[in-house]
Amino acid sequence: MSLSATTRETIAPQTISPLMTFLFAAACGLVAANLYYGQPLAGPISASLGFSPAATGLIVTLTQIGYGLGLLLIVPLGDLLENRKLVLTLIVVSAVALVGAALSSTPMMFLTASLCIGLASVAVQVLVPFAANMAPDATRGRVVGNVMSGLLCGIMLARPFASFVAEGSSWHMVYFVTAAFMIVLVVILRATLPVRVPHTKLGYGELLASMAHLALHSRILQRRALYQAGMFGAFSLFWTTTPLLLASPRFGLTQNGIALFALAGAAGAIASPIAGRMADRGLTRAASALAMLLGMSAFLISHFTTDGSLTALLLLTAAAILLDFGVTTNLVCGQRAIYAISAEHRSRLNGLYMATFFAGGALGSAVGGWAYATGGWTMTAWIGLCFPAFSFLLFLTEKHRK
Repeated sequence: MSLSATTRETIAPQTISPLMTFLFAAACGLVAANLYYGQPLAGPISASLGFSPAATGLIVTLTQIGYGLGLLLIVPLGDLLENRKLVLTLIVVSAVALVGAALSSTPMMFLTASLCIGLASVAVQVLVPFAANMAPDATRGRVVGNVMSGLLCGIMLARPFASFVAEGSSWHMVYFVTAAFMIVLVVILRATLPVRVPHTKLGYGELLASMAHLALHSRILQRRALYQAGMFGAFSLFWTTTPLLLASPRFGLTQNGIALFALAGAAGAIASPIAGRMADRGLTRAASALAMLLGMSAFLISHFTTDGSLTALLLLTAAAILLDFGVTTNLVCGQRAIYAISAEHRSRLNGLYMATFFAGGALGSAVGGWAYATGGWTMTAWIGLCFPAFSFLLFLTEKHRK
């Protein structure tokens, strides 16, 4: 790569301050949370707008579909377009979509807004490789881990936040408040984010074609994406079904009680910077193996949580924390590994990585709902165990290279 190309790609020196890292983490958390507000609000939204029972699931599904499309069609633009402008544009679109959701008076209006919220929320997956590009090689894992801790906090806190605001006001207010968050975030990021112009000169069609080449020929990407697909499948299955278990007569928790339980899962974000530091020290294999073993242990522990006692609730909480630690650790190790493949392909690699394990998460949610309805928590926990076990068995086939 020529000196001029390097200069164009990285305007600022390759370093990132603790304050800037915190800003990236906070931005990722606030934007990622937009994907999850609809989950605890599906009931009130359905009743308010007149959704049929069969169509209520679309409140969450359309947001997920939009996010999946964005991972494949928008995130790769981070290797082509100036990153700061792309991020700001996406966050402005998300603010407009959130206001649209708040003002919706028909199911079609709300579902259209949900699709747009999902599409625009991929701003977080432009921000993560943006931060990675600003970090030197020696500390890239730590920086990515710190940024991902903010993203994961946003994901885990979104549901209880939405529940508390909706109970105190209405579901409309949740979307108005979060739209205001996006507007403030745009103002802050516009004043603080550096300019980064990638040197890639491909057309958009060529950019997408290059993603197919990466998906077919990058063994590291393939493996790390499949490892995380299994782990995220377990994560999605667990968090789709535990609210059903906790709301059942066995536990009898209220919506606020379930929201408080979800807060425990946010503790998993602590693992993110730890995993990044381990990856920087060359301990990716050890951290990945530990992550998958934690995922399996979480579901084994959860088999002892079916009697509805206080001990059972504490064990289920411990399982949630262990699982979130495992998923987060494996996620950060995977990102550290794929970002090392090629600096100029980082956004495309990130989009493929995220899209693959997002599909695993969708499978986990679907299977989890069926398993709980068919065989209760016992069947659900055994199927949940299969997801990290798949990742671990695949991991054991990996040839160790120094």
